[in-house]
Amino acid sequence: MGITPKPFHGRGATDNPANRFERIDVERDFDGDPSETPAPTTQFFRDLSRTIISTNDSPDVGFSASVNPYRGCEHGCIYCYARPTHEYLGFSAGLDFETRILVKQDAPELLREELASPRWKPQVLAMSGVTDPYQPAERQFRVTRRCLEVLAECRNPVAIVTKNLLVMRDVDVLQELARHEAAAVFVSVTSLRGELQAKMEPRTAHPHGRLLAIETLAKAGIPVGVMVAPVIPGLTDYELPRILKAAANAGARFAGCTPVRLPYGVKHLFEQWLEQHFPEKKERVLHRIREIRSGKLNDSEFGSRMRGTGTYAEFVRRLFLSARHRAGISRHGPRLSTEHFRRPLLGQPLPFPSMEKHAKDHLPP
Repeated sequence: MGITPKPFHGRGATDNPANRFERIDVERDFDGDPSETPAPTTQFFRDLSRTIISTNDSPDVGFSASVNPYRGCEHGCIYCYARPTHEYLGFSAGLDFETRILVKQDAPELLREELASPRWKPQVLAMSGVTDPYQPAERQFRVTRRCLEVLAECRNPVAIVTKNLLVMRDVDVLQELARHEAAAVFVSVTSLRGELQAKMEPRTAHPHGRLLAIETLAKAGIPVGVMVAPVIPGLTDYELPRILKAAANAGARFAGCTPVRLPYGVKHLFEQWLEQHFPEKKERVLHRIREIRSGKLNDSEFGSRMRGTGTYAEFVRRLFLSARHRAGISRHGPRLSTEHFRRPLLGQPLPFPSMEKHAKDHLPP
């Protein structure tokens, strides 16, 4: 029998659980000292998608169109509901999700073409609906930046959710969008405890950095709020009042929260993570999650998957509403407008120089 793997520094998962779509599974042999197993490095691959705007008809996600510049996310958040999407690519929801990142280098050009089409009905675009648009890869590839420049050219509204203070780099483009009521940013804050954040979301910004991002965006006149997501019952739920108060003091104008959900292989990864980092809290946390998920660790039903059900879910909801009220945060998000939308003129000079100068950054063909 192999030895249970130990956590890698800077990674949320410790192994690669089997892909539910594959018949063959490769399992690492941990004979010897697991601490000597080399940490996996991040690999980047070119994504050859020919469209960039994804649509959905879900009644409970708050948007119907989104742009995802990357597949996979190096942030490594152990609870991430998007991990199973990597299985569609033949990868695992575990370490593969954090270390095999697909980059949509042509996303800005594809976005410009789609917004130029008469078939595009101007509406709010979410960025991202799946993985974080400001994950570490964005420093190198600048795909999110270039997509925002396209949206600024077209004055198409965008709503961003991120855990990374790299969003401050793009204040200039976001200000241009905000001038036309076309930008809103949610900075995700799951905990104010840096030691927990480092274990739970290993390559994200420190909580103080996220509050700095809120403050910077607010001072720049960009509508900014806080997203407390996910709330993990028995582990982070009691922090709701402190998070909302700190975010409000930094300049957050609106707020949202959702409870944790653990689809498919994420359940195994999260249970393993609890055993490694918080063994004394493991059963309590899992019990609380089952309380809000009808006895399971995940509930995929529309209407309940984003809210949870039962007494404890109602307690968390009331705690959030009360804390939001005491923090002085509005119950309503910003009004985003399509009134100023204009279609791009293909073949004309681009309004932002960086859109013309970007490199392809050494990706495999």
